[in-house]
Amino acid sequence: MRSIATLATVILLAACSTTPPAPAPTQQPVHMQAPMPAPAAPSAVPAKTVISELDDPASPLAKRSVYFPFDSFAIDQQYGSLIKAHGLYMMHHPTALTIEGNADERGSREYNLALGQKRADAVRRALAAQGAQDKQMEAISYGKERPKATCHEESCWSQNRRADLVYPTSSQSCCR
Repeated sequence: MRSIATLATVILLAACSTTPPAPAPTQQPVHMQAPMPAPAAPSAVPAKTVISELDDPASPLAKRSVYFPFDSFAIDQQYGSLIKAHGLYMMHHPTALTIEGNADERGSREYNLALGQKRADAVRRALAAQGAQDKQMEAISYGKERPKATCHEESCWSQNRRADLVYPTSSQSCCR
């Protein structure tokens, strides 16, 4: 009997001496788990601001005035690259252009209107020779009515003898 009692004691002691098993880890429901870190974003490349060729100050199209000598409507060769750039632009873009002829304050109103028109027409023909279509352009004259400079000396008069290229969609109206 002693062996049965010993066996019972061993079983009891074995049952008492063991630590209870650790409870199985419980997983939190998905909605309670901490959010996963976001994947690393690709290196941020700053967005480029697109500037129209007409509004970019570094563009050859930024210059929009052709200046003339006193009592003349002949285009000086120094404006060849300006005329070429605008002619090519117009050839590839269906845009309209107004060419505004101007004169200095000397001379009668009628004379200056006629001279301004001749200056605008000369620039129009030069642009057409570079690829602009005639239907895209309108040549008008303001004569001496829209001076760029208002003093009464040669430094101002030379600024007023011009033809301005004016694109209606441009943020700049004229006189560059």
